[in-house]
Amino acid sequence: MSSSAASTQSTPTGPGPDEGLRARKRAATQAALEAAAISQASEHGYHHVTVDMICEAAQVSQRTFFNYFATKEAAFLGASPPIPSEGAVKRFITGNRGSVLAELVLMIESAIVASEPDRDVLRARRTLIENTPELFSSEIIRLAELEDRLAGIVLQRFEARGRTEATTPDILDEAHMVVGLAVSILRFAMRKASESDYSADPRAILRHAIGLVERITGVNPFTTDAREPRRD
Repeated sequence: MSSSAASTQSTPTGPGPDEGLRARKRAATQAALEAAAISQASEHGYHHVTVDMICEAAQVSQRTFFNYFATKEAAFLGASPPIPSEGAVKRFITGNRGSVLAELVLMIESAIVASEPDRDVLRARRTLIENTPELFSSEIIRLAELEDRLAGIVLQRFEARGRTEATTPDILDEAHMVVGLAVSILRFAMRKASESDYSADPRAILRHAIGLVERITGVNPFTTDAREPRRD
């Protein structure tokens, strides 16, 4: 085999146009199924909606439905909450631009924005979940799992600064407190965004939420002066 042939064969290639098109089609189909599920529940009530009704509204087969969702309930809950990318997590762990709370909020917020959620569907889903006990219970479990995962990422950041249980016995509690505060800020901002009209800037709403935290606590957690200590 010639060196030029070997070089050609070993050259890595990125995602092709076909792969990108398939990803967009999958995302569109999933969004259509989620929107159809929420629409049917709004019209007929959650307990009266069947998979067949969702499939008919989305114009897909049952086989396609179950390629995306394991259960009917999963379609109402929608895709799992957006997870920050590996690159974003790495930057968060090694970052030192501001406080752990500030950078965690911004990392999660960026992941949410990147997922481009439909605000009408978000608003209707939130109403449905809040008024359906079984969906509410499932959502609480799902969010708890996400918060545990985020707390693990916060612990990695602490460890990168030389902080462990040996130096801070309640460090796990601290990590969960950071996540709890971040989720509260984001939940408030998302609720305000879902209740506002389309002229509202989600980032402006987040800044408003941050301003409220500063007003209540007397400290702006989003300044570089609020960095957590490093113990080398």
